[in-house]
Amino acid sequence: MTKNIDYPLFAQWLEITDWILDKTETMPVKVRYSLTNRMANITIDNVELITEVIYSKSKNIILNKINLNIEKLRVLFRICYNRKYISAKQYAYIAQKLNETGKMCGGWIKSLN
Repeated sequence: MTKNIDYPLFAQWLEITDWILDKTETMPVKVRYSLTNRMANITIDNVELITEVIYSKSKNIILNKINLNIEKLRVLFRICYNRKYISAKQYAYIAQKLNETGKMCGGWIKSLN
């Protein structure tokens, strides 16, 4: 695990994971088993994928999956904002964090090419 903390993408995603899991736990019960479960699963999938990319030789494919998951979360959080499950301030925060993480991931992909 100590190798993971040397990667800014991993550290950033752990922070995002804590925030997303906290938020999904407080969303309405009526969406807790559909929308929020999906968001939590994608978030945790990204923790696994980021760990995998650190140790993998074929990083491009995994980084592209991470990027796709970030894009999925952007869309899901937009739905949450539109339905007023999160505030404008919360939406702005997570949108910024997802954009930062997407740039980190994109930069890593470019460095490999």
